[in-house]
Amino acid sequence: MDEPAQSRPGIAVPEIPESDDALHMARAVRLAAMGRGTTSPNPVVGCVIVDASGAHAGEGFHAYAGGPHAEVVALSEAGERARGGTAYVTLEPCAHTGRTGPCSEALLKAGIARVVIAVPDPNPQAAGGAEQLRAHGVGVEVGLLAEKAERGNAEWLTFIRKGRPHVTWKFAATLDGRSAAEDGTSQWITSPEARADVHRLRAESDAIIAGIGTVLADDPRLTARPAPLSPPRPGATSSEPGGVSGAAFSGPGASRLAARGLGPSGRAVRQPLRVVVDTDARTPAHAGVLSAEAPTLVAVAEDADTGLQVPVLRLPRSPQGGLDLHTLLAELARMEVVSVFLEGGATLAGSFMREGLVDRVIAYVAPALLGSGSAALGQAGVRTIADTHRLVFEEVTPIGTDLRITARPATEEN
Repeated sequence: MDEPAQSRPGIAVPEIPESDDALHMARAVRLAAMGRGTTSPNPVVGCVIVDASGAHAGEGFHAYAGGPHAEVVALSEAGERARGGTAYVTLEPCAHTGRTGPCSEALLKAGIARVVIAVPDPNPQAAGGAEQLRAHGVGVEVGLLAEKAERGNAEWLTFIRKGRPHVTWKFAATLDGRSAAEDGTSQWITSPEARADVHRLRAESDAIIAGIGTVLADDPRLTARPAPLSPPRPGATSSEPGGVSGAAFSGPGASRLAARGLGPSGRAVRQPLRVVVDTDARTPAHAGVLSAEAPTLVAVAEDADTGLQVPVLRLPRSPQGGLDLHTLLAELARMEVVSVFLEGGATLAGSFMREGLVDRVIAYVAPALLGSGSAALGQAGVRTIADTHRLVFEEVTPIGTDLRITARPATEEN
């Protein structure tokens, strides 16, 4: 925590027990999660307002890019009860004018006396809200439930801090680690419930990446089915499914994907961008991944010959002969792709893992044994046990007859 809150001239800072602070911030973290999949390239943010007596007065979350920020939604619900109260926000209130006005000014105008922030804003373009609030006499504290808030906003924080999209590698395997049988068949290793969960995660992502091997072997569509997410309206209690957008991709280097549009209802609808890593341009013209259901980008080597009638991104080859994945992610970041869902292909997954570009692993493990067949992960740069890619388990959840295991790379801080 920072230094104790200082009272704003003429407004008494409410005395709220620390345990209540944690409860309110935990609620803000849960609210922030309701915007997952619909706020990109913005962060997910939740806010809770309590009045001067400590009673709940309002709450909100950021539902979609261009829409009102969490603080504005919560202040609108709280009304005059916000004056002299406390705001709990999962991310430092912005101090700049983008598509909407500065949230720090909205809090000042509402007469908020104290602001509790989980995570400082690492974006230099938007940071400074805490400093502005303090300069106007508002008590500001930073760091409450920071780890929980960071986990909930991991994609955006990676995007800002590392200048590349956050990468989640997903795979399905048997209990003995096989992703396909000896004859190459893999449908279906996991249960219908697990497959439905994958579609939910696809819909929350900005892009889905697959290798050419998967495209040639399985001819996947790589869409979020039966429908991608559309943002819940501020004040709603849960996410609502939306329709499928057929918006076309504007092409490599575009400042924004055309799939980030607004539908007739005023709510954002989209399919994630499909990215095929195809070094030698072998994607068939009739491939399912080139359908009109969603935008597609095919990444090929600079010297590859291709006549594909879809956006093509030319990249340098890596020393191993594939594409330079760091450059691929940098280009996707330039297109404001914040989160990537890596699917299909042990070889491509191994390359991402070898380069240290996997931020989260989601494994669907089926209670089945094959004894032979393809492994889920290919060559990942491990020659001795000392080089093992160590992970930290975050969650183990039953999904249908399977287990969904979520883990992240271990670090010295773990």
